[in-house]
Amino acid sequence: MSTLQEKIHALAPQAIAGMRRGIEKEGLRVLPDGSLALTPHPLALGSALTHPHITTDYSESQLELVTSARVGVGACVDELTEIHQYVARTLHAQGELLWNASMPCTLPTDETIPLARFGASNVGRAKSVYRMGLGHRYGRRMQMISGVHYNWSLPGVDSAGYFALIRNFRRHAFVLLYLFGASPALCPCFVQGRVHNLQPLGPNALYLPHATSLRMGRLGYQSEAQASLAVSYNSLEGYAASLYEALTRPYPPYEAVGIRNPGGDYNQLATSLLQIENEFYSTIRPKRTTRSGERPLHALRERGVEYVEVRLMDIDPFEPVGISAATMRVLDVFLLHCLLSDSPPDTPEEITELQRNQQLAAERGREPGLCLQRQGRSVPLVAWAQEVLDACVPLAAALDAAQGGSDYSDALQQALARVHEPEQTPSARVLARMAQAHGNSYADFALHQSMAARDALLALPWSDAQQARYRAMAQASLAEQKAIEAADTLPFEAWRQRYVALDALDAPGDAHAATPGPGL
Repeated sequence: MSTLQEKIHALAPQAIAGMRRGIEKEGLRVLPDGSLALTPHPLALGSALTHPHITTDYSESQLELVTSARVGVGACVDELTEIHQYVARTLHAQGELLWNASMPCTLPTDETIPLARFGASNVGRAKSVYRMGLGHRYGRRMQMISGVHYNWSLPGVDSAGYFALIRNFRRHAFVLLYLFGASPALCPCFVQGRVHNLQPLGPNALYLPHATSLRMGRLGYQSEAQASLAVSYNSLEGYAASLYEALTRPYPPYEAVGIRNPGGDYNQLATSLLQIENEFYSTIRPKRTTRSGERPLHALRERGVEYVEVRLMDIDPFEPVGISAATMRVLDVFLLHCLLSDSPPDTPEEITELQRNQQLAAERGREPGLCLQRQGRSVPLVAWAQEVLDACVPLAAALDAAQGGSDYSDALQQALARVHEPEQTPSARVLARMAQAHGNSYADFALHQSMAARDALLALPWSDAQQARYRAMAQASLAEQKAIEAADTLPFEAWRQRYVALDALDAPGDAHAATPGPGL
């Protein structure tokens, strides 16, 4: 087996030059008092169904801003910033702003949170019904958690290589939770009526003293149903089989909810353990761009993994766009390390161990002396994190040598310093700022950071040409949505049955009859 150093030297310069990353950043629209904006998706932002860069996630109130896949970190940050500028200006004009934190703002009752709407087409209706199902299964409040997804690829990597990367990522994900977790506290309204282990921090916040990311802990994207899934990442075939089983396994509590209620309205797309592939919660996913009429699982089986989607990054409330260039460079180095390091197969025992490590890192990551489990042995989190990041040093040097400058090495050194200075982590800084300036109120802290982000974005240069380009994109997306709606020929129920049919997981189907267009 080649050493890591040998693998670094074997990397072709064109591979490093072709490294791509893209961002999907979620955020809630809020009013100036920090409460959730209940207005429809702004028309000036275009169609949530078809706009290439501005859509919604779970709710009408939850925007998702999407960059292209970029070969440079600087280009990715620039595009993310420009999209944010347009959104900030649009929202400011109607008296709203974007919530710059992962845990939600002050939320109304669960049933009052508005589901995202995507128009009258079959695919638009299906996207809304899917979200209705998520609400029935997990509650609408949980869906209002927001984050930053990091899409990453490297030329020449095959499916086996990406799955090796994923196994190592899952082993070392605690490092990212420790370094970049930024949700140690939340608004008490989020857990109203739920059993939890949070402690009061003044009258307007709940927290855990050493938490890094409550979003990634037991209060975040967790469910009893999905806890029964033991998905292996040893091969594309094994992963696809696990996902297929979850998509086809009847689940009695969801069967009790039913597809439709007595009034005929839809409750969910399917009664299986997962409605569709995207419902599977994970810290990282293998991805493949789908073709018209094609299910994601079929795309993966047919053409293999195209890129990975990192899903555990919190919004950084100290950054106007929720993530910094330095953080992105650490992610690049970290993912390259996961790809090039030896990656033995996972086992059921290790999968259980990693789930426990994730909970510990999320809920107690800054606790002095905290230990995790590695192959049945107790290892201090700080020592293990130091070991992982030390191994990344030559990779950062290789990226700097290929691209010029010292940006990667500088970002990694900042991360290494943070390992032994937990007070410098975003999660510790959030708690410190809450105590110093906001009377330990989470809502006041997050609203202040959101206003600061808005003001910073509004202060940046913005040209008439930029405004015209984004207006044109919005108009084009609205026209595209109308064209999709006009092209529908099937009744929705027939379309739904065809989309969730078992053969759709194995074959693309009739593109004219069942074209889903944009993904659900």
